[in-house]
Amino acid sequence: MILAAGRGERMRPLTDTCPKPLLVAGGKPLIVWHIERLAAAGIVDLVINHAHLGQMIEDTLGDGARFGVRIRYSPEGSALETAGGIARALPLLGDAPFLVVNGDVFCDADFAGLRRAAEELNPVRCAHLLLVANPSHNPDGDFGLTPDGLVHEGDGDRLTFSGLGAYHPALFAGLSPDAPTKLAPLLRAAMARNRVSGARLLGRWVDVGTPERLRELDASLRPT
Repeated sequence: MILAAGRGERMRPLTDTCPKPLLVAGGKPLIVWHIERLAAAGIVDLVINHAHLGQMIEDTLGDGARFGVRIRYSPEGSALETAGGIARALPLLGDAPFLVVNGDVFCDADFAGLRRAAEELNPVRCAHLLLVANPSHNPDGDFGLTPDGLVHEGDGDRLTFSGLGAYHPALFAGLSPDAPTKLAPLLRAAMARNRVSGARLLGRWVDVGTPERLRELDASLRPT
């Protein structure tokens, strides 16, 4: 699942007329970078949620055939937050563990490795997160990572959640498909019971959260 429903307030005025995942860096929309890398890793069945200017996303990407993937859409009248959007999309995602990717980040993550981690999930060990070194805009990080690969909220060195993870549907059991619900409280509750594993994302990762970061990413991706 690619998350594409956010309004992108920090990106205004760019997102007044264009959904954030369709903003262009290096000659192609941010979301297309994800789609192409997912396809290259053999992940071809995709669900994309949308709210703000969502029809533009459908019109741009279509059914995904030109990228070698199959795309289905999960429209939201108004954005349901991350967990709420996933809960709405569960009928499309099915009963097996699945990957979730933030549509507004750029990365060269090992999606095939993340898919293998997803295959190890079950209703007890229900989530696997990719974490990155703390960027300047999040110096205190989000979560810790133990040597044996458990994600926690305890003391010690902390890393930043990349927005890429794998989840078992059981994590979202009982959530309303129509109510906005944040993901972080669900993850913290699962971490408290040692139900969340994780790993470092080794590679490039950019949270494209401001117009300045978008310009910097665009410049770095274009040939000199």
